[in-house]
Amino acid sequence: MAPGAACRVSVLPEPGPGLARFVAERAAAAVAGGGRFTLGLSGGSLVELLTRHLPPAIESCPSAPARWLLAFCDERLVPPEHPDSTAGAYQARLLPRLPGPGPRVLAPSPGLAPAAAAADYAAKLRQAFPGEAVPGFDLLLLGVGPDGHTCSLFPGHPLLQEQEAVVAAITDSPKPPPERITFTLPVLNAAKAVAFVATGEGKAAVVKRILEGDEENPLPAARVRPPSGQLCWILDEAAAKELTIPVENSIP
Repeated sequence: MAPGAACRVSVLPEPGPGLARFVAERAAAAVAGGGRFTLGLSGGSLVELLTRHLPPAIESCPSAPARWLLAFCDERLVPPEHPDSTAGAYQARLLPRLPGPGPRVLAPSPGLAPAAAAADYAAKLRQAFPGEAVPGFDLLLLGVGPDGHTCSLFPGHPLLQEQEAVVAAITDSPKPPPERITFTLPVLNAAKAVAFVATGEGKAAVVKRILEGDEENPLPAARVRPPSGQLCWILDEAAAKELTIPVENSIP
């Protein structure tokens, strides 16, 4: 996937502050006319980056979190207090640091079987995005695994072909825990903006493969290309070390 006008690559010594400013500025623009800001969050290292850097960024670029809608791009089906819970991690770490009143949060209902959890979460999303066949978030923040997975969409998995469901269940995740729910590619590609965030030398090979490769069967993260939205990759120097394409030193 060679990046063009629709895909910009930013390499920063420390991505956290720039990422936080990017989120805060998009939030401020979304709510400026009295609207809301809809943000989809992924877990992993993004939790720590946002917890450390988003609260001060909001102070310097004011946008009332009360006019935000937060949702989670995928979730492991574990109790909210479990260390693998993405929603639980954000509820415990980031949300208490945001100025009140806090955002509206859409989280999967705990304790449901995978298919029921997916249907329940999809119903919540449809209610939150009335009149939209596919929810169109203002911004999705995504990670990428060393195998090229994003959300809970894994290489070679049948869910990569899903075109109808908004949220899908997975019971055979190759990465534990096996039971999860996830946004599908139609939701990822309906966003107004998508930002992938990758840090560390362990991501360098897959980042090069996604951004410079042209594979007949692309990795899941390479399939995220919103046709009418902005796509950017935010990397640290270690994750970008194998790239030969032009990159930027700021986030557009």
